[in-house]
Amino acid sequence: MKKPAFSQILALFSVCLLSLQLSEAQTLPLTWENIFTKSYGVRQAAISPDGSSLVFTARTPEQSGLFNIPTDGNGSPEFWTAGASPVWFASGHKVLFSRAGDLWSIDAGSNTPKRLTNDRENERAARPSPDGKWIAFYSTRSGYNDIWIVPSDGSAPARQLTKNAMANDDFRFAPAWSPDSKQIAYYSNKNDYWEDDIWLIDIATGKERQISKGLMAMSTPVWSPDGSKIALMAVSKSEYWYEDLSYIYLLDPKAGKEEILKMQVHATDLLHNHTVTWSGDGKDIFFPYQERSEVELWRVPAKGGVATRVTNMGGTFRSYHASADASHFAFVRSTATRGREVDVIRASGGQAVQLTNLSTKWKGLVEPTEISYRSYDGLYIQAFQFNPPGFDPGKQYPSLVMVHGGGTNTAYKQLSLTEQYLAQQGYVVLIVNYRGGSGFGRPFQDLGTNDWGHGQALDAAAAADFIREQPWSDQKVGIYGYSYGGITSMAAISQAPHAFDAAVPMAGIYDFSDAYTNADRLGKIFIKTGHSGSPEEKPEIYAVSNALSRVHQVKTPLLIMHGEKDVRAPFRQYQLAVEILKRENKVFESHSYPGEPHGFRNPMNRVDLYARLEAWFEKWLK
Repeated sequence: MKKPAFSQILALFSVCLLSLQLSEAQTLPLTWENIFTKSYGVRQAAISPDGSSLVFTARTPEQSGLFNIPTDGNGSPEFWTAGASPVWFASGHKVLFSRAGDLWSIDAGSNTPKRLTNDRENERAARPSPDGKWIAFYSTRSGYNDIWIVPSDGSAPARQLTKNAMANDDFRFAPAWSPDSKQIAYYSNKNDYWEDDIWLIDIATGKERQISKGLMAMSTPVWSPDGSKIALMAVSKSEYWYEDLSYIYLLDPKAGKEEILKMQVHATDLLHNHTVTWSGDGKDIFFPYQERSEVELWRVPAKGGVATRVTNMGGTFRSYHASADASHFAFVRSTATRGREVDVIRASGGQAVQLTNLSTKWKGLVEPTEISYRSYDGLYIQAFQFNPPGFDPGKQYPSLVMVHGGGTNTAYKQLSLTEQYLAQQGYVVLIVNYRGGSGFGRPFQDLGTNDWGHGQALDAAAAADFIREQPWSDQKVGIYGYSYGGITSMAAISQAPHAFDAAVPMAGIYDFSDAYTNADRLGKIFIKTGHSGSPEEKPEIYAVSNALSRVHQVKTPLLIMHGEKDVRAPFRQYQLAVEILKRENKVFESHSYPGEPHGFRNPMNRVDLYARLEAWFEKWLK
């Protein structure tokens, strides 16, 4: 083999040096504004039916929209067109996507998209039929979340298919076409408000029928290649709402039978973002499964048996997609020090290949240390410790305990910029995976049932005790969290008044009995299942989780913040808390944000939210 000339080596070195210099120049410092306005990277990805190419949505400093790239690793991402939510047609010749609230399509190899709908109504979760003739999507234009269909060429207006399928405040899942394009499987609560059962509708006749009884669906249903089975993640209505630790149910669309696929692990929907995948021959089912804060892809025989892990990537993927025969998989994945990028792997095995490099590069990121600490009753709780730059265990630092949202979820191994930033400001930050969360088995998750705002709050307080025992602690400890993290923060300072020196609960529920009356549908389900009934049925359990009844015990200075259009954790919760804090003459500040729902939409409001958080901890811990 001929050796490269020195001039070639020098040229290659120059290119590498230039690439390094460009990378360093593009590396951004962690500031609140940068975090919430300049977090670039991949959002969604769809692999082509033959597995050869990938279309994905991404935001970069230059462009935002659809990009494409070959999956063999021999190409670079190319911007395609403005839009979001890409889905391939089964032929592989066309992609469906959304833009400005309407549906569009674009041919592979073309740069000229075609508009399919043009109205002021909302259209989401659009899916083309396997024969390519129709597009089904969800819309609330009927007053419910119903399925509508439109010709794939846009030649006729959309027509309503289902009637009163789902509550208009429940925005989950997508229509599921049968392989012959004659039926759609969908979830509905029309038979019982507290169920998420699976129904079928015939496209030609509009006839609907229910094929499952008493399920709480946790994912979009997926037909087997021959149309004989439908698989989905779900739990029984009669059991706890096991977020992220679901069964895989198999439904027989003809006989109306349902069975749980037998295997030794559970499936992870990850906040209803994931679903299952059939192999091309229908013999295997692929699914995500979360263990100790990491999510990997697993495989199990479709007839049941021993499930085994396909990927060993580490970190967390928020979405994944497979080729038509499930021979190729694409993941939108993040790690503790890397933003969202696309990784691909073949079902035959091997190492995943990173296809993109579009996420923001941040200065000074550290790999957090995974630790465990002993809680009040002997349980060991997982935590991730972020240390300040140049951390010296012989010196002393103030500390913060972060409690995650989604009480039945977990804090995942992914890019946590808020904690990275606070560590850079001189805090030792612990992200705590308190009891009741997923990834540690159902018995651990069961510990939260009927005990919200108690054991979880004491796990957070035990983290503060652990911190103060460390030689690097200056004995000042704060706590903060958003959503269920706000719940746990308020519960902790009312259950363990001396544990924390400052607190910032955000967007939380502090009296579940009151929130049960005006939360959205998912909020109501979450509350009812977590307390094993309604407030009228289980008043003693709601008394356990009622932090507002213990505000008189609070000794911690707190900053409470909330969005005024929040219906998941109703804004009234903030108003009640502020009223009681005033009446009890507590040391606190409050701030609310007009127009903001549970997940803030205005990035500058997020900047303001966390700037206030930082100033509060600066005041009380430094």
